[in-house]
Amino acid sequence: MKGSKNDEETKVDWRRKLTSRKFWVAIIGFSTAMLTVLNVNSLTIEQVAAIISALGTLVSYIISEGMTDVAEHNGNDRKISKTSF
Repeated sequence: MKGSKNDEETKVDWRRKLTSRKFWVAIIGFSTAMLTVLNVNSLTIEQVAAIISALGTLVSYIISEGMTDVAEHNGNDRKISKTSF
C-alpha cells in the first residue's frame, strides 16, 4: 500500500524514550495534574513526583550501564553517543 510506513519506521525506540528526561518530566506533569484534579493533598503529590523522578533516574542508569556493557563486550572502544543525558 502506497504511503504506509514499514515496521522499522513505526517501532518505538523504548530505550531512547526511557532515558529521556523530557519523557519523565511529562509523566510527572501528567501525574501531578491528575492527582490535583482528584483532590489529592499536596504532600502526596510531591511524594508521587519524587518517586517517579527516582524511578526515571534508576531506569536511565540501568539502560546506560547496559549499553556500556554491550559496547565493552563487543570490543567497541568508542563512546556511546546516543544518550539523553
